[in-house]
Amino acid sequence: MAAPLVRACGFCAVKLQRGGWCSKYVLISTNTFAFTIVRPTTVSPQSKPSPRKNDPKQWVGVVGLEIHAQIHSNTKLFSGARVQFSAPPNSLVSFFDASLPGTLPVINRRCVEAAVMTSLALNCSINKKSLFDRKHYFYADLPAGYQITQHRLPIAVNGSLSYSHLVGQKWNQAVVKTVRIKQIQLEQDSGKSLHDDTRKQTLIDLNRAGVALMEIVMEPDMSCGEEAAAAVRELQLILQALGTCQGNMAEGQLRVDANISVHQPGDPLGVRTEVKNINSARFLAKAIDFEIQRQIDVLVNGGVVHNETRTFDFKLGQTIPMRDKESLQDYRFIPEPNLPPLIVYDNESTPVNADPQQVINIDLIRKNLPELPSAKRTRLVDQYGILPEHSFVLVSEDGLTEYFVSVLQETKAEPKKVIGWVIKELLALLKHYSLTVSQSHISPSSLAELLNLLEMGVISSPAAKQVFLLMWKECDKSPQQIVKEQDLGLVQNEKILEEICQNVLDGHLEEVAAIKKGNKRVLNKLIGLVQKEMKGRADPIMVKTLLERKIS
Repeated sequence: MAAPLVRACGFCAVKLQRGGWCSKYVLISTNTFAFTIVRPTTVSPQSKPSPRKNDPKQWVGVVGLEIHAQIHSNTKLFSGARVQFSAPPNSLVSFFDASLPGTLPVINRRCVEAAVMTSLALNCSINKKSLFDRKHYFYADLPAGYQITQHRLPIAVNGSLSYSHLVGQKWNQAVVKTVRIKQIQLEQDSGKSLHDDTRKQTLIDLNRAGVALMEIVMEPDMSCGEEAAAAVRELQLILQALGTCQGNMAEGQLRVDANISVHQPGDPLGVRTEVKNINSARFLAKAIDFEIQRQIDVLVNGGVVHNETRTFDFKLGQTIPMRDKESLQDYRFIPEPNLPPLIVYDNESTPVNADPQQVINIDLIRKNLPELPSAKRTRLVDQYGILPEHSFVLVSEDGLTEYFVSVLQETKAEPKKVIGWVIKELLALLKHYSLTVSQSHISPSSLAELLNLLEMGVISSPAAKQVFLLMWKECDKSPQQIVKEQDLGLVQNEKILEEICQNVLDGHLEEVAAIKKGNKRVLNKLIGLVQKEMKGRADPIMVKTLLERKIS
């Protein structure tokens, strides 16, 4: 229901247009049920706003992130209920998840190990003693009326994440930036509310209730959407490399809340808004950039930015308000009475004769950390001589690095040639058909065999691309079989090539004249025409030699 266009000032009864003012008060917000009125500020000639305040270019964005990463575990954080995406509603709910009386939490060892591993990878200080708290709020899909989290003393603090942010169009313009990590805490997820607009009812699915989350809180060290998206993508790769979170944002395994404000350099930080539950790095960048611009527009036009929670509507490409921001007091934090302090150890503090199954050793977990994405990219560049941008592509696609290395082990081709085939040809087909590397129709061995045929001069580069496409369609055939069946072997018969070259020259006299006048680049066109006649099977070096001989 739209708000009326005319309101009366609640203090002096003067009729007001929406957003207008009387001599004493200003109407700054209005809706169907209420409106807010404040005294206007009298602006004297000496106190007029600085032109700098009205210049949108003078404002800068400030962005902090709260990331909820679902821990990759077979069971939930405090119960033995299984974790499975898209299971039938309410089929994976224990008595504890449903908050039945008399049930008690029992912590999942795997989840604690995952939190410690993630904290180490993000350069955090591990708290050997951490505490659990109850965070009270009412949601229909939170049966207990509170969430078990770590508010007072989280499992890890004071970390950092380095990421590459592309400031231009080329990779040599990438800048390495670092965002500070305030803390990492363990907590429960809530259930899921399913809204049926047709029947005007809400259904509750508690399958997700109690699933283990790591909340990773990043300091407001970023200034735009692309920086935040780059940081989230790097975090996603780290979590996947560790195996602590699968990082599938489409399935809600990685959800981002963005805290956004704007201010002018040298001024205090502005009032922030929170954009909730963004499940795509691309949408994250769009939501942040829109919200920064929205806040700048509000302030430049003399408005006020409200501390509120908003959501991103990807269809409209804009953020929309959800509710006023809840203050800390609303949550009524209290210590969790049913869980003792969480204690982890290092080599020096581990109790003598302690049962290894009952002790989590920080140093042992650190020793077994896998190679992290940044280290892997550096190694690929140093070991194989590939470009840094190629190393980013290899590491960003799950399984692509292993595919690339497997091809190298079976081919005589140089790494720089192999990387071109893997990224430009194979990855392009995978993207086109929305497949993962593990679903590729072409195995590393088959691609290596094709590259060996190319290296030995059995086929030309254009013919190799034809064979590659046929290998994708006919998975059961080897490159050698396809070359033989399709007669795609390299033609090196000088008599045949000489006849084709002469026919091409006879049909393109203008190009021949241009070459004789010194335009050597036109020769490439003639070589391409010969290859077209030969279906890509002609030896390009021999073709070039024959054409040059005939033209001269």
